[in-house]
Amino acid sequence: MNSDVVEVEVKGTLPTNGGCAVFLGNEEKVFVIYIDQMVGNAIMMFMKDAPLERPQTHDLFGHVLEALGAKVQRVIINDFKDEVYFGRLILKVENEIEEKKILEIDARSSDCIALAVKFDAPVYVAKKVLEKTDDVSEVFHRVESGDLSQKDEQDDNLIV
Repeated sequence: MNSDVVEVEVKGTLPTNGGCAVFLGNEEKVFVIYIDQMVGNAIMMFMKDAPLERPQTHDLFGHVLEALGAKVQRVIINDFKDEVYFGRLILKVENEIEEKKILEIDARSSDCIALAVKFDAPVYVAKKVLEKTDDVSEVFHRVESGDLSQKDEQDDNLIV
């Protein structure tokens, strides 16, 4: 694996005034990506393994991938420009037409995260992106414990 990236996990989600906060991180650092509410809801459902009556958009995409002999190998949050995170979806294709092939597709970081959670694929962040993020470990621990009574500059967007 490329040493320019660091593996992180999706730690949790929190609805916000404008959408959803997704907490990503590892032992050293937790950071937040703000995404739209619909993808945030999908990530929350995938994390809870909630059953759905009908397939949602990410389910449909997953079924198409499966039918084509492809699976999500990993996702990489590879860039951050103008307050927007960029992602890459790495697929492994193996079927009767293609022997084995790795595809890299440009995608919204939120969709990458949703697909990684749905298909239990690892999430990586470019070191250059991770260095630009604020460490919100303390905020995440308060969210996780349910104690949102304290407020600071880092969590102004969070609902309390």
